[in-house]
Amino acid sequence: MLILFYNLHHLKRPSSIHNAPACCSSRYGLSLLSCYGFFVAYALRVNLSVAMVDMLNNTDASGNTSKSVCPAHSSPARPIYNHTASVYDWDSETQGWILGSFFYGYILTQIPGGYLARKYGAKWLLGLGILGTVVFTLLTPMAADLGAGYLIAVRVLEGIGEGVTFPAMHAMWAFWAPPMERSRLLTIAYTGAQLGTVVALPLSAQICFYLDWTWVFYIFGIVGIVWFILWALLVSNTPSTHPRITEQERLYITSSLNKELTLSGDHIPWGSILTSMPLWAIVVAHFSYNWTFYTLLTLLPTYMSDVLGFSIKENGALSALPYIGCGLLAVLGGQLADYLRENCFYRTVVVRKAFSLVGMIGPAVFIVAAGYTGCNYILAVAFLSISSSLGGIVASGFNINHLDIAPSYAGILLGITNSFATIPGMVGPVIARALTKNNTIEEWQTVFYISAGINLFGAVFYTVFGQGVVQPWAVHNPHSHGN
Repeated sequence: MLILFYNLHHLKRPSSIHNAPACCSSRYGLSLLSCYGFFVAYALRVNLSVAMVDMLNNTDASGNTSKSVCPAHSSPARPIYNHTASVYDWDSETQGWILGSFFYGYILTQIPGGYLARKYGAKWLLGLGILGTVVFTLLTPMAADLGAGYLIAVRVLEGIGEGVTFPAMHAMWAFWAPPMERSRLLTIAYTGAQLGTVVALPLSAQICFYLDWTWVFYIFGIVGIVWFILWALLVSNTPSTHPRITEQERLYITSSLNKELTLSGDHIPWGSILTSMPLWAIVVAHFSYNWTFYTLLTLLPTYMSDVLGFSIKENGALSALPYIGCGLLAVLGGQLADYLRENCFYRTVVVRKAFSLVGMIGPAVFIVAAGYTGCNYILAVAFLSISSSLGGIVASGFNINHLDIAPSYAGILLGITNSFATIPGMVGPVIARALTKNNTIEEWQTVFYISAGINLFGAVFYTVFGQGVVQPWAVHNPHSHGN
């Protein structure tokens, strides 16, 4: 989750501006609807990870895997497992390409999404982007029946639509979030990503069990259509164009943002941006962290099934556990980071680096430990959950450092770093599945070691080259804000 802490630390609300109530306000309504939007986006992104377990021709009638390394787990009597939908004989490499294909489209619209939202407005760009993802999600069962190539193409198109979401949302908040409320507003909005993961994984498993895997895509697609209708009817690009906002709230928001919104102008210093070492420190950290994050996001259900022997029903719930902790620590970490900077007077760069180290080294240690638990599924699930949970701490580390070094161009910087950070989602699952052809514990240990090593490298690189001050190229009058 990306939280705009820079302005909370360095800007003061003018005394002539009176705060508008939060209850029933348009800005908090936008935050809640944005949360719903990110819930949809992430639910559509991760549901295939669970459905894939059920789409393959490797399960028995009871719903327990028949080819897992560890013994299948016994469970209470339950309804007959519904396996009426088509199944496919895709090898591990094909599975890797299918799971990673989303990110080949996702990477294409990161930087264009930030630029277009900044220039033309974010409402319809974000809305139509998620709607496009919804439409192709509804087409997923048909594409799978046509062949793996068609499914890969559909997933690429889903990624293209969803790639604009974070940059466009960042651009919209530039007009809607008063500096002193950004942490609260953005925390609410971006928590939808964690909620989407937490809900979609177990719910997808239940849908697979009681209906069949095709309904995973139909049900979440309908949820996405409902969101788009609400978004189209209730949201405006700016407070000035919102038909139902109160005059008090409109004046409060626009007055508090007037000075900030005139800083960036139309000029974008691309040369300085692309040669900025502090930016590249964020790029390397983001890339490294996402390698582990996307490895777990896309392959954890497969590991639960093929190695630990969990049934489709158990799989989704257990796969969601890590993201509950991740979301909680992200929110709590944000509050702690703000407290350390504002009340304990820790320098911004110290807080960013400390949170990044804990949020990257911790997951590396526990993901390696998970590979040595053997068939002790309690320890395995515990270590994988701790690994992902600790990763949530980086939300207050490098993940919001864009706002420290260049608040005026934070949306564009986010598009750049998120482009590089998408690469692990593209190649990580392919490499992981290529290394786990036989699904042995030793093969998965190799996958976990690679993820941990990349995480550690990113943590060290960011610690050496990361910065916590506004860069000279990011302001008209070079002046260092913060410490």
